[in-house]
Amino acid sequence: MVAIENHSQGQRAAEAAQPRIPKEARRLLHEIAASWADVTDCRALQVIPLKGAMTNEVYQVRWLNGADGEAKPARERDVRKVLVRIYGDGVELFFDREDEVRTFECMSRHGQGPRLLGRFPNGRVEEFIHARTLSAPDLRDPEISALVASKLREFHNLDMPGPKSVLIWDRLKNWLKTARNLCSSDESKEFRLGSLENEIAALEKEFSGDYYGIGFCHNDLQYGNIMIDEETNMLTIIDYEYASFNPVAYDIANHFCEMAADYHSEKPHILDYSKYPDTGEQKRFVKTYLSNSVGDEPDAEEVENLLQSIEKYTLASHLVWGLWGIISDHVNDIDFDYKEYARQRFEQYWQKKQALLTS
Repeated sequence: MVAIENHSQGQRAAEAAQPRIPKEARRLLHEIAASWADVTDCRALQVIPLKGAMTNEVYQVRWLNGADGEAKPARERDVRKVLVRIYGDGVELFFDREDEVRTFECMSRHGQGPRLLGRFPNGRVEEFIHARTLSAPDLRDPEISALVASKLREFHNLDMPGPKSVLIWDRLKNWLKTARNLCSSDESKEFRLGSLENEIAALEKEFSGDYYGIGFCHNDLQYGNIMIDEETNMLTIIDYEYASFNPVAYDIANHFCEMAADYHSEKPHILDYSKYPDTGEQKRFVKTYLSNSVGDEPDAEEVENLLQSIEKYTLASHLVWGLWGIISDHVNDIDFDYKEYARQRFEQYWQKKQALLTS
């Protein structure tokens, strides 16, 4: 569905049923486009909703440059576009937006992501990256998976400001507290929230000496947060809302868990754990991740140690996104079955814990 901003009465009536962006955002978009010599009418724009976002509303905005109101016959990557991000409800329960914007700007300075073009009260305008977002099947493609592994290693090694301390345990404790405050007693029993404080404490104690390494982690590396330029094969990792310093094994474990998801399916909340990477896929990913810039293969023991850490950190990933689902179900009105998603993540947690205890 595409909305075209215009000014006639009939057009405005038709526009009411189309996706809209806030007045302040439109004003900012007009200002941005007015500075571009190749845009003949800064108000002649299209608004195209982008699917797959679960925290924000995201739109591609493009300008119709021709005199007749149609886009000029140029290469698609030459058409003027930006990305508009409207922040979702309740995000302050998950992260500090000002911290996230600072991370976004720092990543841009590192050449790791899009530029920030402007901000409005409930969102921002970003540079549009001329690349395609990966799909769920892409993550299983050996060549693309190798690119992701190398890019993730680069991401983890970024010199980012702020304390280099692990965030995962404080995040789990804070989200558990929020979930308990939001849930009814029946929901708390259903999701066994009363037992999770001890579970988190036990995991923190068990993993305290099992950090393969600490790095700047994305913490939400699903396929929709990775883009590929198919002309250069270069990857860009986007959306840093949950990014922080954490054990790198946790970030890789979370990425593996995301292979069970397809957020563009008819039932985007349903996870298929038959798609979780098998031992061979995990080993190839980790070997590529650990390989140095000249292509030397890592030591077999180093590979095995990281694989074991990753296996354990899947538990933390399931708890994080289970709690996220419960909280989101109470505060977010995006069309996504957060509660069912949470139920699946908690089921996987208990199953995985039992499997590790008996292995």
